[in-house]
Amino acid sequence: MRRKDREMNADFGLEVIDRSDFGVLSLVDPQGEVYSVPLSIARDGMQLFFHSARSGLKTTLLEEGKPVRIVFVSDVRVPDLFQNEQLDQILAEKKDLDLLGSKVFTTEFASVIVTGKIAIEENEEGKRHGLKVICEKYVPGKMAYFEAAAGSALSITTVYRVNIEEITAKRKKFDSMGEEMKFQRME
Repeated sequence: MRRKDREMNADFGLEVIDRSDFGVLSLVDPQGEVYSVPLSIARDGMQLFFHSARSGLKTTLLEEGKPVRIVFVSDVRVPDLFQNEQLDQILAEKKDLDLLGSKVFTTEFASVIVTGKIAIEENEEGKRHGLKVICEKYVPGKMAYFEAAAGSALSITTVYRVNIEEITAKRKKFDSMGEEMKFQRME
């Protein structure tokens, strides 16, 4: 990672996965082209789960043991650290112009990149567990209906698991004083 000052630990990365609405899975197809697709992904420990229909390009490419990379991003926002009057003063004085790029025209974010290999849940117990993990993340208030839904979905759904082999997390965030929190500093 080039910006070591923004690197965060693996636990932070796991929290980013849990907060992210989706992850983008990427792999290389047989022609050597990169294939990427956004997915609803949920985590259980060091395992990620997602599902799909049983046919289509994605299912053709997602072979057992195939290496993949998944990117998650959360907490994206544009910081509002200066009043317009302060920015007018910076322009008038032609001083501290670098603040415009580093603190005005920028975004805060948290991101993580996960590397692992595809595993296809073949048995009913593994598929049910993967679907339950996904549903607990995305529809926790509807879990009373999970068993009925899962029972009818198991035969038409493929459930994938990625065991996290490597996790790299990064963050750009400003504290309440407008200073970037670097080197894993928390507010």
